[in-house]
Amino acid sequence: MRVDAVLHWLKGFTPQQTSVNHREKARACLGGLLGILCTGYMSYWLLGPHSLPFLIAPMGASAVLLYAVPASPLAQPWSIVGGNIVSAIVGLICSHWIADPVVACALAIAGAIGLMFALRCLHPPGGAVALTAILAGPVIQDHSAYFLLLVTVNSVILLLVALFFNNATRRHYPHQPNPDHSNRAHLTNDLRPSDRIGFTASDLDAVLKQYNQVLDVARDDLENLFLQTEMQAYKRRFGAITCGDIMSRDVITVEYGTLLEEAWPLLLKHHIKALPVLDRARRVIGILTRFDFMKHANLEVYQGFDEKLRQFVRRTLLVETDKPEVAGQIMTSKVLTTTVDTHIVHLVPLLSEHGIHHVPVLDHERRLVGIVTQSDLIAALYRGRLEETSTSSAD
Repeated sequence: MRVDAVLHWLKGFTPQQTSVNHREKARACLGGLLGILCTGYMSYWLLGPHSLPFLIAPMGASAVLLYAVPASPLAQPWSIVGGNIVSAIVGLICSHWIADPVVACALAIAGAIGLMFALRCLHPPGGAVALTAILAGPVIQDHSAYFLLLVTVNSVILLLVALFFNNATRRHYPHQPNPDHSNRAHLTNDLRPSDRIGFTASDLDAVLKQYNQVLDVARDDLENLFLQTEMQAYKRRFGAITCGDIMSRDVITVEYGTLLEEAWPLLLKHHIKALPVLDRARRVIGILTRFDFMKHANLEVYQGFDEKLRQFVRRTLLVETDKPEVAGQIMTSKVLTTTVDTHIVHLVPLLSEHGIHHVPVLDHERRLVGIVTQSDLIAALYRGRLEETSTSSAD
């Protein structure tokens, strides 16, 4: 029994296998190659021949973070530049003021960590920079200004290469946190609709506060991973229900040149709130909603509501007019769409976060084939819940 316990304990020394594919691994290797290559040659060109090296070893550790884990909070621009420079300064101060190298190294590491925490630029290779300033001995002490300049130049060049390389290989860098969408749809103290189906941002913040450890992952990435996990669980529970399964196929549409006096009656006749605007290839170029009519007819002011609407919709017989006449002139051009193969779970945040009631559904050639409304989604989730309950009862 003790042997099994010891073996289980020893397994903790080995990290779990990473889930990234070979392409991502090759991307990181190539980034490290280009980063160090450019940093070395450009630093030599900028600093010129010198008795000290033109590239310091801690840059290798910085390169691992910048190119292998660019989304990490420890690998962001201020982290690498601020962390390395602050650590270099602390190391130089300790090397000049403390004679015992061991004590100097210990205090330099402690001071570097404390300052990096305070300045929000925690960068693990900074500890190696601080030690380098001390362990290199009198050479660094006699050329402190050059060493600080070298750390700065190395860090900035390595960062500039990372900015170009990571974005060129479709890794957004620097990593931008997701904007706060809280209560954007209705500006009240209620939870967002998407928060009501799972954990909230405050739930995550509370758990992170209790955990009380530095994580090598951005908070918004962690939240996104949890949300994606929830969606995957919903997919497993409800089965493969796609937008193509629940969409309305007989969609009332208009074209750019459809007269407003023709489009408005379509909304009233079919009791719908939106009309997709299509080109001749049936591709969506906009959407015309009741709100678009109200906005352009200045119907926010209720006085004379009916008359304003009639005048706005009525076609002008003049040759020239400033009043919009056709659907394309007042339509919303930025349209959120989905595809026939999209699982219905992905519609929940799409509809709730953006406060919309209808999503055009496109085929593989980006042509309109249907439309999904909030009612369609609610009905599908309800049926899925009933089927799940029936299956559980049968078991």
